[in-house]
Amino acid sequence: MIKQPHKIGPFRPHGGIRGDNLDRRSSQFEGLFGRIFRSLPAATWSEAALKELAGDGHAENRMAAEPETVIGTLDSKPVFLPLAPREDVDDSNQPRQNRLHDDEENEGIDAGYTYLGQFIDHDMTFDPASSLQGQNDVNALVDFRTPRLDLDSVYGRGPEDQPYMYSSDGRLFQIGNALTGGIRSNDLPRHSWHETIWNEHKGKLEDVQFNRALIGDKRNDENVIISQLHGIFLKFHNRYATDHSDLSFQQVQRWVRWHYQYVILHDFLFKIAKQSVLYSVLPHLASRRSILEDSPKLRFFHPKNDAFIPIEFAAAVYRFGHSMVRPIYRLNTTLTGGNNPDTTDPNEIARGIDGRQFIFAGLPGRGLNGFDSFPKEWGIDWNLFFDLTDDKATRFGKDRTQPAYKIDTSIVNPLAFLPEFSKIDQKPPLDDVGKLQAHAKDKHIPNNLALRNLLRGMAMSLPSGQDVARAMGLTPLKDEELKVGKATNALEYNNLPTLRSIHKDFIGKAPLWYYVLAEAQHDWLLNGGLPETPVQLGEVGSRIVVETFVGLLLEDGHSFLRQAPAWTPEIGKKEKFDMPDFIKYALELL
Repeated sequence: MIKQPHKIGPFRPHGGIRGDNLDRRSSQFEGLFGRIFRSLPAATWSEAALKELAGDGHAENRMAAEPETVIGTLDSKPVFLPLAPREDVDDSNQPRQNRLHDDEENEGIDAGYTYLGQFIDHDMTFDPASSLQGQNDVNALVDFRTPRLDLDSVYGRGPEDQPYMYSSDGRLFQIGNALTGGIRSNDLPRHSWHETIWNEHKGKLEDVQFNRALIGDKRNDENVIISQLHGIFLKFHNRYATDHSDLSFQQVQRWVRWHYQYVILHDFLFKIAKQSVLYSVLPHLASRRSILEDSPKLRFFHPKNDAFIPIEFAAAVYRFGHSMVRPIYRLNTTLTGGNNPDTTDPNEIARGIDGRQFIFAGLPGRGLNGFDSFPKEWGIDWNLFFDLTDDKATRFGKDRTQPAYKIDTSIVNPLAFLPEFSKIDQKPPLDDVGKLQAHAKDKHIPNNLALRNLLRGMAMSLPSGQDVARAMGLTPLKDEELKVGKATNALEYNNLPTLRSIHKDFIGKAPLWYYVLAEAQHDWLLNGGLPETPVQLGEVGSRIVVETFVGLLLEDGHSFLRQAPAWTPEIGKKEKFDMPDFIKYALELL
């Protein structure tokens, strides 16, 4: 049976340190991470094997994809993949097989869900003390976020403790400077100061201005997209508080949280996870009965005392979103240039990247690098990231809703050269797209996200993907079914190298993060591998993600699943409230 609302005090006005509601003598105090599969042995590999699997961002058929290059021409114009489709070519009247399309795009998931997933992750977990070189004992890790989906990354410690984030009366959030290009776009509120820093490239001291966001979690400013998505949540709160002036701050906060939780359960999870797993965990969604009559069923995630973040989820499975990141994004339809928003570089036009930005780049202003202010022209048109108008099938070229990339065993090239973030003295040449994407920094472990994830999983003593599958009662994928590289089509898939061919250490045991990606890729190919077929998590990945989210909501006495499990939002579509509705309400489009 579903847990009934229990007797609790007032709703928490803001986030706090995880475990602050526990007795100090409890073994769970201070919010330990935990394990779902405690009895499974840790899987190990040589560092050389993990480095070979991750790749260096230049080799083909490794997890870190090679730089994008010119592959041909169309009407005497160069065509680039996966930066295509070229947005100056309207081929919408052509049969699908004849259209220019990026075969790494996942047509079932809009690009915005990549960053909603990142936002949710930041809301759930924050472990500032842990690193590859530091604390790797799961039982000693402290999660400095509450193990709840409660927006403490937005609300911080509340208006009394962090008044600089709020209006003078503590009711509304501060909003940053206006941006152009989007609808009612704003930057985050920022604090600016100057420091004198030695520039090794120029051999002299330089005066540098810093512009740090004043928000509840600094990570929500690590790229321009997540930064502006955080701003959507600030605006949703402000709109709701304004529309409901009779409610207290704490009451507004509760309703905002519930709308957010509803989006996760009824929109986000349906985008990324297998429907059969969702219906298994939440059978009322399939039976159309009340959740009180057909209650949630968790097979593996069973916190004995209080909620915890499964380390299998945090250190491996939920990192599937890294494979959804695109190398390049269009923020709005008015941008024409790169570093200078008012001009277009002829080379950018030739490359088909004019008006779009790389997710990360070594050249200041050319990538969507974060932790700083950015050009005022970079306001996001959210219809390019979510289908706000329910007509994405009819929009092409610059107006199209950009899809996320496929969930597969590949991450885009810029993620192999994380900027950490835009050093002043590092400006790569612009003679080809690859050098612009790849940050001009010596390659080492912290820079390559694929390697970082693989090493982190081993450092946390995670079991292999095959062992987790067996523990779930599933038949694991065979070694010959575990491929490395991009999920494009069946022919290309068959030509990809197997994991075991990369290194003998991987025979019979795949890193859990890799396995979840390979499982999604394999399932997509089994379902036909067509461009229009969504790529979602497989059985192992879906089960761990869905049970973690549902389990955390059930363990949280303040969530809508505990307080009012049959509740539905009154905003937006009558049949279902989703992230596009959330955005439209925040921007006063509803």
